Amino acid sequence: MIPQTYKEVIDLGDGREISIETGKLAKQAHGSVVVQSGKCMLLCTVVSNYKSADVDFLPLTVDYREKFAAAGRYPGGFFKREARPSDGEVLTMRLVDRVLRPLFPKDYHSETQVMIQLMSHDENVMPDAMAGLAASAAIQLSDFPFECAISEVRVGRVNGEFIVNPSRAQLAESDIDMVIGASADSVMMVEGEMEEISEEEMTEAIKFAHEAIKVQCAAQEKLAAAVGKKEVREYEPEREDEDLKKKIHEMAYDKVYAVAKAGSSKKERGMAFSEIKEEILATFSEEELEDIGDLVSKYYGKAEKAAVRDLTLNEGLRLDGRQTTEIRPIWCETDYLPSVHGSSIFTRGETQALATVTLGTSREANQIDMPSHEGEETFYLHYNFPPFSTGEARPIRGTSRREVGHGNLAQRALKGMVPEDCPYTVRIVSEVLESNGSSSMATVCAGTMAMMDAGVQMKKPVSGIAMGLISDEETGKYAVLSDILGDEDHLGDMDFKVTGTADGITACQMDIKVKGLSYEILVNALMQARDGRLHILEKLTDTIAAPREDVKDYAPKMVTTRIANEYIGALIGPGGKVIQELQKETNTTIVINEDPETEEGIVEILGTGQEGIDAVLAKIDSITFKPERGSVYEVKVIKILEFGAVVEYVEAPGNEVLLHISELAWERTNDVNDVVKMGDVMDVKYFGVDPKTRKEKVSRKALLPKPEGYQDRPRRDNNRDNNKRRDNNRGDRKPREN
Repeated sequence: MIPQTYKEVIDLGDGREISIETGKLAKQAHGSVVVQSGKCMLLCTVVSNYKSADVDFLPLTVDYREKFAAAGRYPGGFFKREARPSDGEVLTMRLVDRVLRPLFPKDYHSETQVMIQLMSHDENVMPDAMAGLAASAAIQLSDFPFECAISEVRVGRVNGEFIVNPSRAQLAESDIDMVIGASADSVMMVEGEMEEISEEEMTEAIKFAHEAIKVQCAAQEKLAAAVGKKEVREYEPEREDEDLKKKIHEMAYDKVYAVAKAGSSKKERGMAFSEIKEEILATFSEEELEDIGDLVSKYYGKAEKAAVRDLTLNEGLRLDGRQTTEIRPIWCETDYLPSVHGSSIFTRGETQALATVTLGTSREANQIDMPSHEGEETFYLHYNFPPFSTGEARPIRGTSRREVGHGNLAQRALKGMVPEDCPYTVRIVSEVLESNGSSSMATVCAGTMAMMDAGVQMKKPVSGIAMGLISDEETGKYAVLSDILGDEDHLGDMDFKVTGTADGITACQMDIKVKGLSYEILVNALMQARDGRLHILEKLTDTIAAPREDVKDYAPKMVTTRIANEYIGALIGPGGKVIQELQKETNTTIVINEDPETEEGIVEILGTGQEGIDAVLAKIDSITFKPERGSVYEVKVIKILEFGAVVEYVEAPGNEVLLHISELAWERTNDVNDVVKMGDVMDVKYFGVDPKTRKEKVSRKALLPKPEGYQDRPRRDNNRDNNKRRDNNRGDRKPREN
């Protein structure tokens, strides 16, 4: 018996729909939905333990996986089983997590798991755009303490028109690719890439997305009402003591305010704050601390946060003494590493990134193998954040989700400025060596300079800046902070990163922590970010004004040429013999790809020495050489035969043709050696394929003057031959006698 199901349909306004269904699958989960658009189906389940974990944070896990069966494919690898999540899946997890996490109560500490699975794929639907909707819809059907419904949509713009949840084909034509997360009342998350759009255009795209999200939130609420909204579960809240909170505030606030106003370094400031906290702890006995020590620490943190925020709102000062619009001191350097293809150091205050660039062939492209997307990237960026960058010692257990996310943001910021005709595969690696502020934006700046140092002909340089916001809802005061510190990221109401050229925004990532942020404040923040971004850009171009005209001497040079499809086999040779020997002899790397449109072979030649590259090009010219009828060519004798000489075209070594003995000279030649010797170089005329012999014909004598008195041989009488044939076929011939 099929259980009762409930369904809501969302109209996207252009004939497309998204449906949310519950009641059929995964009923033991605390909430489950199937979200469908076209043939794309996502199953989302949510579960949260009823017992709180012994931690002081929300142990929330958002997991997004794409099943290969959804696209009728097998997973790669030996075991043919989905394994660790791909970078694309990790990025989707982060998009959903960043919107959900702030909406749980701060004192809710039960382990919570949100699992989203792509169960059926549609090539015209991008599933990641519906993951936030699926997660929120499942939570609305649960009894979790969750503030309100949210959703996420992707926005594209094609020919000036905004599109909600565009297909991948539409996205290829779009100049905007943004994912926006919001509730019906407030925008909470923005992430995306753009083709140098203005701050106003970005704001309009966010507004457009928000209107679509309001409709999706209403559909979730309607579905929950139809199913029957569950009572919110009771949970054990954190212990509170208002008297203790007030006491700690009075003990800490003024002292913290004074330290914050001193404008000290991160280390000095941290030590001073620790001393204040230790002084407060010392006022309590060991027995008291055993009972309320966790509350004292929590209330001290609240007092510290309040003091620092008030300093900025009241006096316009920040922890390190800067004004709200002031950028920390910057110094840069390029060509720092002597053996890499390109390198740079970008240091802004106490944040430092060392970027390297490596140039390669299409063989080094990054392969993307997901059920929802297959392809390759010829430009990609990897970001590493070791623990020493923040003065910590902790285990390193592979690439973290944070590293994947920050690297992806920097990659999106830069990739639009790599020219379409760049022959190389370009890999940037950013090593974060110090961090107190945005290391992803330092990566963008370092990556720009490293590419220019490597000789990548960037269209325009790109810089990035991290911005913050401190606001007071009661007084209406707010302060937008340029180039935020790590502490300001923690205590602020908004963290957003913006990258771009002098002409517009190329990427952004924004997390808004306050409700009802006005678009006026958002635009002001974006304009202040633009001023800071241009200031940083000036520092980059002062260090390296333009890309190197060519790659460095020890970096590989890349030459690309095309050959007809029929010559690919000849260049590769039997079992790859020709191409392997050629690579060994010339110290180059040769990659051949077939153009599916023209069916030509695209040959990439990578080598550090121009001599080796030239030798490969000469070999290709030789293989693809086609003499033209009536043209004269220089040839060299490489073999003497009884009936002629084998000659090789000088301009195409390896291309041989027979110079027949009858074409050596006008006079009769009895011995080939009487006319030519091994190694002789001469000119011959090319006559194409001889219709009689069906072989190519060249002639030396055709270029020589006829000897005086020379007479051509008389032509054979074809009529006489025909008469002979007719005579032989006469029917009155006598039969042969045995």
